[in-house]
Amino acid sequence: MRLLVVEDEEKVARFVRRVLEKERYQVDIAPNGQSALDQIDIVPYNLVILDLTLPQKGGLEVLHLLRQQGNQVPILILTARSEIRTRVRGLDLGADDYLVKPFAIVELLARVRALLRRGGSGPTTLLTADDLTLHLISHEVYRADQKITLTNKEYALLEYFLRNPGRVLSRSEISEHVWNIHFDTATNVIDVQVNYLRNKIDHNFNRPLIHTVRGIGYVLKP
Repeated sequence: MRLLVVEDEEKVARFVRRVLEKERYQVDIAPNGQSALDQIDIVPYNLVILDLTLPQKGGLEVLHLLRQQGNQVPILILTARSEIRTRVRGLDLGADDYLVKPFAIVELLARVRALLRRGGSGPTTLLTADDLTLHLISHEVYRADQKITLTNKEYALLEYFLRNPGRVLSRSEISEHVWNIHFDTATNVIDVQVNYLRNKIDHNFNRPLIHTVRGIGYVLKP
């Protein structure tokens, strides 16, 4: 499997390459957007890891051009925690998944494996769990064919749960990934928002999806 890492920070690019090469992937590096496009024109990569903040054509422009050309190579975008709108834009343009920096090595490898299993079947537009469906493009949510109206925060919270099914998410993780702030133990804002979400997606349905893990946080069990 041959992968392309598009990252202008040399230390980050070298680190990611070392991690991937230990897993026996063949890895190339492109330091800017134009170089990435040139290399992708020549090499049939199995996966592209694309940072969005790049010189000489930004990551979103690279993504847009590739999809416009009909290139369906799986693309994993890298974003900062504060770039919620940017990563939503990336998904709308055809990215297959995203990873928030700083990220854990195990999470990077898990997402790479998942995208390689999926292959070039095109970008993910749906996230599902049991009879619950979230549409990434239209931002519509359905459970048992019933449309559910969510606020922006509730939608972001549900998307985070759906991208981490079966994984216990601490209140700190939820706070940082959904609210982009460090968790304040003196506030119950996370619990309140999770309860709002549960009332909408679990109330009046046969099987609850979101469960409380005492002393830690929450988990979505499909």
